[in-house]
Amino acid sequence: MRRRLPPLLALRAFETFGRTGTVRAAADELAVSHTVVSRHIQNLELSIGIKLVQKSGRGLTLTREGKRYAAQMRHALDLIADATGELWSGSSDALHICCMAGLASRRLLARLREIEEFLGGREIILQPISSRPDFSQGDVDAEINYLENPSFPDELRGEMFFRPRILAVASPSFVAQHPETTSVSDLIELPLIHERSTRQWENWFDHAGIAETPRLRGPRLWHGHLAVEAALLGQGVALVSDLMASELLARGDLAEIVPSNIRLGGYYFITQARRWNESAIASLRKWLFQTFPDTHLIANA
Repeated sequence: MRRRLPPLLALRAFETFGRTGTVRAAADELAVSHTVVSRHIQNLELSIGIKLVQKSGRGLTLTREGKRYAAQMRHALDLIADATGELWSGSSDALHICCMAGLASRRLLARLREIEEFLGGREIILQPISSRPDFSQGDVDAEINYLENPSFPDELRGEMFFRPRILAVASPSFVAQHPETTSVSDLIELPLIHERSTRQWENWFDHAGIAETPRLRGPRLWHGHLAVEAALLGQGVALVSDLMASELLARGDLAEIVPSNIRLGGYYFITQARRWNESAIASLRKWLFQTFPDTHLIANA
């Protein structure tokens, strides 16, 4: 029998609106204008002959029928995303993990076989990332990322497994060239290495008790692992977590230029809420907690 399907673009726009709660948020997620989302929803209503949304103040809300239909569409699109993810992964048995590039290369790469054995031989796809992955596309099983004060939508669930100290580090030769640097305030005068912006350093200084931070200068390298490489090359002072820097510090490749005890965020394990207790997902989460035990989190539990 020929299926009676409404326009699929309209369905996706409606489901996104129902999930995000506003036309503008749906437009941002879909990378279109808010007028396009509104037009798709109107076309969907005309196609099925049912009122799905209603005006509420300056925005729109779902009708009773719209709420039920949005939930059903979310489930249907999840099934499509899961099926597509299996194809993109190359194997329905492979676990696709998105992880920040520095953590992937410095802490996980050498442990891939250990992770696979912990997962009962299940294959791993480890994808380095510099931005948050889109779980709605169906090609991501789990995300491991460093975040500050995150909030997760209803369809995702995240749990912090390590809350690191954020250290100001430099190469030993750079430290030797600046013996006058003995306090946090002295760092402001040194070449500072930034990631995407100066925000992280500004936040770090604020937590260190520096009331007014002047305009900060220095190269912006976009990626944390590039900032660490620049510090290793003696280019200046970089901020790095103790989880990332522990081996480099132990070998003497980097040195903490001034002592500090500043914690800005944490490393999170993130996946879809509906998959939180799946065997492989739960096993990977357990491996992270066992491999990177956080005495700070335990003490504050």
